[in-house]
Amino acid sequence: LSVLLQVGFFPSECVELINDKIPQSVTNSVPKPVSKKHGKLITFLRTFMKSRPTKQKLKQRGILKERVFGCDLGEHLLNSGHDVPQVLKSCTEFIEKHGIVDGIYRLSGIASNIQKLRHEFDSEQIPDLTKDIYIQDIHCVGSLCKLYFRELPNPLLTYQLYEKFSDAVSAATDEERLVKIHDVIQQLPPPHYR
Repeated sequence: LSVLLQVGFFPSECVELINDKIPQSVTNSVPKPVSKKHGKLITFLRTFMKSRPTKQKLKQRGILKERVFGCDLGEHLLNSGHDVPQVLKSCTEFIEKHGIVDGIYRLSGIASNIQKLRHEFDSEQIPDLTKDIYIQDIHCVGSLCKLYFRELPNPLLTYQLYEKFSDAVSAATDEERLVKIHDVIQQLPPPHYR
């Protein structure tokens, strides 16, 4: 405080030191002993915290569900036991069968259909994409794929390799570009590479 006064941040007449005004009883007070009632509560809380089931057990019992969207790719695959996310597998199979049309990834689907699909995948359900609602709005499936990639905390091509990918696509010739991009792709972490 004296440093601040010297430097001139506060005019001295606006500042009052309170050290001398604190009652002696407050500065010399000893913490009160924990009452029996509170002691029992603390013991109960400690026991409760130690006996909590693990994340894995909660998942096995179906109590804890992992998110799909906005979850780290490696973590999601580890929890789900899949090589690639189910949402991408389902969507790409649908697109290969029904979505080979102009602008499948360029045109947007109906927002309510995209949100409905997202909710189902986030609830660990595999929606029936052959329903009329999706067949008539095939762009919502392409939009869902883009949404999944957009919400990854670490992008598919990763922040770590961003500069290398940027350099690779800036290569002078097509042949050189292909070699460089191939080289960087080999450096992706396995979940991202798959």
